[in-house]
Amino acid sequence: MKVAIHSRPFDIAKLPFVKKIFEELQRHGASIRLSNPLQNFLQELGVQVRHEFTFGSHRELADTELMVSVGGDGTLLEAVTLVRDTGIPVLGINLGRLGFLANVSKEKIAQSIEAVMKGQYEIDERTMIQLNSTVDLFGELNFALNEITISKRDSASMIVVHTYLDGDYLNSYWADGLIIATPTGSTAYSISVGGPVALPHSQNFILSPISPHNLNVRPLIISDSGVLSFEVEGRNDDYLISLDSRSHIADGKVKLSAQKCDFPTRLIQIEGENFLSTLRQKLNWGFDKRT
Repeated sequence: MKVAIHSRPFDIAKLPFVKKIFEELQRHGASIRLSNPLQNFLQELGVQVRHEFTFGSHRELADTELMVSVGGDGTLLEAVTLVRDTGIPVLGINLGRLGFLANVSKEKIAQSIEAVMKGQYEIDERTMIQLNSTVDLFGELNFALNEITISKRDSASMIVVHTYLDGDYLNSYWADGLIIATPTGSTAYSISVGGPVALPHSQNFILSPISPHNLNVRPLIISDSGVLSFEVEGRNDDYLISLDSRSHIADGKVKLSAQKCDFPTRLIQIEGENFLSTLRQKLNWGFDKRT
C-alpha cells in the first residue's frame, strides 16, 4: 500500500509513537511518502525514515492509497487540504488530548494499522463547505471540513452579518461573528458558543452567532442543499474570514456565499469505532462520576 503521512512539529516525548507508526507501516510492506513539514522536522531531530519522496500538494499524490494524519484534529484539517478532491481516505492518529476527527489513540497504533492493512474498516464520508467570494481569498483551498467563520478583528467593535438563504433575507447578526458549521464542525468552534451537536450525516449546516448583541438570537440548523450569502459591515472597514484554521482579512466590499462542497472528505473508521462512541468518550456522555 502506498501511504502518505502528514504531521506538524510535535513534542519530542511523542517521537516513540511516531516511530511506531513508521515501523508498523514498514512491517506491513507499505511504501511511505512524507509531507514536507514532517520531513523537515524529522531532519531537525536527526531521524531518518525510509521513504519514496516528499510532497507538498495533492498533485503529487496521484497513486496514493492512504493518508495518515499524525497529531490532533488541527493536523488532520491540514491533511484534508493536502488530499483535496483526490478521494484518498484519511486515518487520524491522535497524539493530543481531545481528537474528534483524529480518533485513533496512540495506544492503538499497531492494531489500527493492521486493521487498515486487512481492510477491516469503513469509509466515513463527511460533507465539507465551500466559500465563494468576489475577491479570491483562498485560491484552490476555498473549502472547510469544520466551519467557515466570519468574525471581527482583534478588539474591533462588533460586526453586522446580513445573511440570506437562497436569495431570501434570513437575519442580520449583530455579533462578534458568525460560524457556519458542517455536522463535523458541530463539535468544534460551534459547540463552544452554544451550538448543537449534529450527527455527521444529518445533511445540514449550523449557523452559530458569536456573542450576539441580541439575546433572542440562537443557533439555527438549515439544510445543506441551500446557498447562504452574506454582506458584512461594521465600524471598521475589514473583518476576518476563516476556513477551519486558515484566515484572511476582507473588507465590506467583498461579497461572500457558502454552499455544500462538491466533494467530501473520506475518513477511515476502524471497526468498533463510530461517532457515537467518540462522543461518549470525548464528552463523557453516559458516565456518572459519582459512581
